[in-house]
Amino acid sequence: MKLVSAIIKPFKLDDVREALSEIGVSGITVVEVKGFGRQKGHTELYRGAEYVVDFLPKIRVDVAIAADKLDQVIEAISEAAKTGKIGDGKIFVANLEQVVRIRTGETGPDAL
Repeated sequence: MKLVSAIIKPFKLDDVREALSEIGVSGITVVEVKGFGRQKGHTELYRGAEYVVDFLPKIRVDVAIAADKLDQVIEAISEAAKTGKIGDGKIFVANLEQVVRIRTGETGPDAL
């Protein structure tokens, strides 16, 4: 089992959700996050004063999947979240040792 975490631009969330649904991913977790990479933030003007916004708003999408779906999920997220501009985000993959569905007590891949 794998945990795929993708950091994407907020306006791409619906596209990513639809792409994951099309390949049969049944559940995702979405978290609003802030951060920066190569973008290094930007400057904004507020009431005549200029200030630096270091952390940009992003969305983190977490998906727990069976290992055999990993390539499909990465491709779906990459295609749906891509704008071709800096700040499109990153995808992280981690191993899941155990998953337990609280309601039924199912464990492992059955709990996904």
